[in-house]
Amino acid sequence: MAAEGVCSIRAGCRLLKLSRSTYRYRGRPPGEREKALHRRLGELSTQHPRYGYRRITALLRQEGWEVGKFGDLDIEIYSP
Repeated sequence: MAAEGVCSIRAGCRLLKLSRSTYRYRGRPPGEREKALHRRLGELSTQHPRYGYRRITALLRQEGWEVGKFGDLDIEIYSP
């Protein structure tokens, strides 16, 4: 809407009930550590398909990854 000049960004965000900071947000690309973590996460999920996110997180911590709520890297595990 705002790009076509129909209305201002402020009015468009208000209409869509979206904050302007969300509209302007630009995500950062994942770093090498995040990519390595996601690769390892996929490997562990393939090796142990019946493990849940808590057990996978425990395995990652045993391997030395600092993951979780207060860890260095935050991971989000989605079920298919």
